[in-house]
Amino acid sequence: MSSLGAILKELWGLFVDDGSLALALIAWVAICAVGLPRLPVPALWDGPVLFLGCVVILVFTVVRAGRADSGKGEG
Repeated sequence: MSSLGAILKELWGLFVDDGSLALALIAWVAICAVGLPRLPVPALWDGPVLFLGCVVILVFTVVRAGRADSGKGEG
């Protein structure tokens, strides 16, 4: 059973480098899928809202990773 877990973990690692980024993007897509059709805005705005949310999530993840790496220091 341990080898199956190791195989699944390696397979997950092939496609997902940052689990929190993946989970945040999945959550954002789900929120947009459920919430955007219920908002009183034209459907033309659905794509840009989805895109901008994904960009914001990516920027926050990169900033957080950069701060974690800068804390290690050189020396």
